[in-house]
Amino acid sequence: MSEKNKLKEIAQLFFKLGCISFGGPAAHIAMMEDEVVKKRKWMTHEHFLDLIGATNLIPGPNSTEMTMHCGHERGGWKGLFIAGISFIFPAVVITAVFAWLYQQYGQLPEVEPFIYGIKPAVISIIIMAAYRLGKKAIKNYELAILGILSITFCLLGVNEIIVLFGFGFVGLLLYIVKRKTTSINSFIPLIFLQLADPLKIGSIKIFLTFLKVGAILYGSGYVLFAFLDSELVSNGWLTRQELIDAVAVGQFTPGPVLSTATFIGWQMNGISGALAATIGIFLPSFLFVLILNPIIPKMRKSKFIGTFLDAVNVAAVALIIAVCIQMGKDTLTDWRTIVIALTSLISVFYFKKLNSAFIVLGGAIVGYLLTLF
Repeated sequence: MSEKNKLKEIAQLFFKLGCISFGGPAAHIAMMEDEVVKKRKWMTHEHFLDLIGATNLIPGPNSTEMTMHCGHERGGWKGLFIAGISFIFPAVVITAVFAWLYQQYGQLPEVEPFIYGIKPAVISIIIMAAYRLGKKAIKNYELAILGILSITFCLLGVNEIIVLFGFGFVGLLLYIVKRKTTSINSFIPLIFLQLADPLKIGSIKIFLTFLKVGAILYGSGYVLFAFLDSELVSNGWLTRQELIDAVAVGQFTPGPVLSTATFIGWQMNGISGALAATIGIFLPSFLFVLILNPIIPKMRKSKFIGTFLDAVNVAAVALIIAVCIQMGKDTLTDWRTIVIALTSLISVFYFKKLNSAFIVLGGAIVGYLLTLF
């Protein structure tokens, strides 16, 4: 396939995923695994796991950075940028429309009946991805034990970055004990921090503020709201109600939750503020992945760092499972959602070639119909 066709394929795939990927980072990664590994075979499950593990060790939105990694694997640096932009674009456009409506009418459209069925359907997609990735990640009984402990710690509320790094180093210690070696190579994650404090709220101020947040934001995209509360609400640049409404937009739009930056930027300074916030929040991720992607194969070749990555990969799968359990507790609240979840689960395991888009669409339609009763 020519480079032009590869880039076109990348754009089409990640634009589609950007339109249908509801349910947060775990769901997005599950859909990517289905499309990129299972159906298109752009890479092996093992390499996909390595990319997940590495992505969890750098700041930024995990699922968006995974799209960039996948794009790089298929089409080099051009594929990286095309994949990331294609995935982000639908969410940004939809969020911008909601931002305009909110500014004009002071309220958000009613979309809850459709989201009602999407959430339980997405759980089934996450379970299937965790099952497939878990089979590849758990290479021995030590990693199985680390995985169980990781899930336990996540459910107890331990910060996911602590879990990832902590169990990564536990895996290293086990390796050292088994090999009786004292040679330790250092592995230091890249952390970029840029402080910004111009005098007035303009597009440059907005850009620098969101650039700082994007450069130091670890873990789930939902941590974003805690950052923005301290950065914007506490300084009087945004009301808490506007932030709460921005959170709502992030819940019912597809794609990365960080697209809520578009909504917030619009409230602060119109369309130029929306562009500044969007570019600022996502720019660090493009740079981090551009630097990280080429060195991942070298990391895997090193026995020492490879062992660390194995443990991180198991912890990453554990995080996905923990998110799935939490989503289940919050979502499966009545017989309707349970029926949708079970039907979707049977579908993804029985019809293994079924596109995840149909699961999402089916959940939305059934959920809407059930809310009429």
